[in-house]
Amino acid sequence: MNKSWKQYRTDAFYDELVASSGKPRLAARGVINLLQTLSEEEMRNRRAAAELAIREMGVSFTIYSEGKNIDRAWPFDIIPRVIRAKDWATGEPGAGAAQSRVELLY
Repeated sequence: MNKSWKQYRTDAFYDELVASSGKPRLAARGVINLLQTLSEEEMRNRRAAAELAIREMGVSFTIYSEGKNIDRAWPFDIIPRVIRAKDWATGEPGAGAAQSRVELLY
């Protein structure tokens, strides 16, 4: 993924990793630095490994449509969503609900 982030445009939407200037957001610098060291082949290998693990563990969801039940593998993005500790703690929209769901697991 050794790409220049300057060509990555985020002015039309909010991106957790990259600001509209093309620079990594402060909380995402470590992730961006790691991603920039990975080749496209390594990224493909990591994605394939994640997808294989999801299939092998049976992580899926069912779509109920027109009397049919279709099982699908859970979609997984190997690039993490970065949430600043401050936003997580103050319950930014969505973060509080996510935190509550995570806490139910433990």
